[in-house]
Amino acid sequence: MHDPTTANRQGPDTGPQYRSAIFWHDEEQRKTAEEVTKLANEQWYKGKIVTEVIPAGQWWDAEQYHQLYLHNNPSGYECPSHFLRTFPDLQG
Repeated sequence: MHDPTTANRQGPDTGPQYRSAIFWHDEEQRKTAEEVTKLANEQWYKGKIVTEVIPAGQWWDAEQYHQLYLHNNPSGYECPSHFLRTFPDLQG
């Protein structure tokens, strides 16, 4: 479960590696990410979104033991919340 209003945390996992972020590769992606984040912040989250919109930069693949983690470890991780939330369409 991803909560864009919680800094440095996703579910039970904490630390800066769990921050809410959108990584962009070009100006079009940056502009889209900023606009959608702005609209969602205004219309759905009432100013509480902490998601960072930042350049992608260099990327490294995770270590081999992390690849296909849930496939290889079907009971290795559990989300504490199991619910779906519906959102109205963003206006703008």
